[in-house]
Amino acid sequence: MNLRLPVVLSVAGLALPLAAQSSADLKGSVKAQLPALTETYTHLHRNPELSHHEEKTSALLAGELRKMGYEVTEHVGKYEDGKQAYGVVAVLKNGAGPRLLIRADMDALPVEEKTGLDYASTVRTKNDAGQDVGVMHACGHDIHVTVLLGTAKEMAARKAQWHGTLMLIGQPSEETIDGARAMLADGMYDRFGKPDFVLAEHDNSGFAAGSIAIKGGPLLASSTSIDVTMRGVGAHGSQPQNSKDPVLMAAEFVVLAQGIVARQVDPQQPAVLTVGTIHGGTKRNIIGEDVTMGLTLRTYSDKVRDQIIEAVKRTADGVATGYGVPQDRMPTVTVSKTEIAPATINDTALAERMRKAAETALGAEHVETPAPVMGSEDVGLFTLDGKIPGMMFWLGAAEPGKLAHAKEVGVPLPAMHSPLFAPDYAPTIETGVTAMTAMALDLLK
Repeated sequence: MNLRLPVVLSVAGLALPLAAQSSADLKGSVKAQLPALTETYTHLHRNPELSHHEEKTSALLAGELRKMGYEVTEHVGKYEDGKQAYGVVAVLKNGAGPRLLIRADMDALPVEEKTGLDYASTVRTKNDAGQDVGVMHACGHDIHVTVLLGTAKEMAARKAQWHGTLMLIGQPSEETIDGARAMLADGMYDRFGKPDFVLAEHDNSGFAAGSIAIKGGPLLASSTSIDVTMRGVGAHGSQPQNSKDPVLMAAEFVVLAQGIVARQVDPQQPAVLTVGTIHGGTKRNIIGEDVTMGLTLRTYSDKVRDQIIEAVKRTADGVATGYGVPQDRMPTVTVSKTEIAPATINDTALAERMRKAAETALGAEHVETPAPVMGSEDVGLFTLDGKIPGMMFWLGAAEPGKLAHAKEVGVPLPAMHSPLFAPDYAPTIETGVTAMTAMALDLLK
């Protein structure tokens, strides 16, 4: 009879199981990387680039991955308008075995940073609409790129511990929800191979740095971008009786739209409808002809999504009819075909497997279980509607003491998209690299 006994290694006079020894080795290796990784992070944070313009960020990522021995292809991705994207695909082949895709997004937001940090962004630029805007990594994509680089280095140094193919993705334009679609439209899977698994992480100030949060099933809502244009009849500002005022109609629409989710959707079905932008008018004394509002819609159900879109159309038409707008000037409601993403639904079996790998690497006390949220991501597109097992996990980014105090007083810390968003970056990066490497090694063992 063959008995399989636990393998133990002696470390500093203590007998440690192989898994514990491997975790200690990984943690030590990541900690040794940390000074270089934090330098990369602060550089990226000082030099953010908007969606569709990630030229220098993608070049930095590609250059570092080449140094590690990855086969790197740049400018992967083609947008709906035919423009080439700044996507990066880096491949490391290591014999026969599974193919794992790990994705990090690269773009920043049109937000003027107000953290006061010594590495804060002072970048200003023109956005795609020609407006002068500040630019900030207010969603932590600089963390994501840095974690990807740290994971890449660990995996390149540990080829004896895994087999298969590792595909690392630097994705552009997550914030505009068209980057993943652009890369897939450029034949990414035909050119580089279809993965067996998809992994990603996202920093989150709702969890303490040093921890992660994993769950199977629904994690993030779908996102749908809608433009509503109220079209009126222009006139002089002193003669409103000659107008059909689109500003007034837009104001009424915004108020009525709040009742769509509140009074027309089953309260057990999560949904959010937000009017994020309003643009109209050229001068104080001119009643213009058009006001365009930008809406974002978040749901977990396609049926609820379609129901709300129909309600938006009905509400806009009702407002215009009430103001006597001519039939040829009725509102237009346009649902974007590109700024749209499905709900992120984590594969349950993969999530459970990755939880165990993370608990071994970090300790079970550092692995939490999150609730679903109404934020959105386009990473789910890489799973081809769930045909490929995929999982995204939250990477804790808040200084633990500050987070505990915030919960105690009931005032949340500045979160993603805030001009005050400031991750506790060193332990966040260290934990992200440790967790992602442990997961990758588990899937490719």
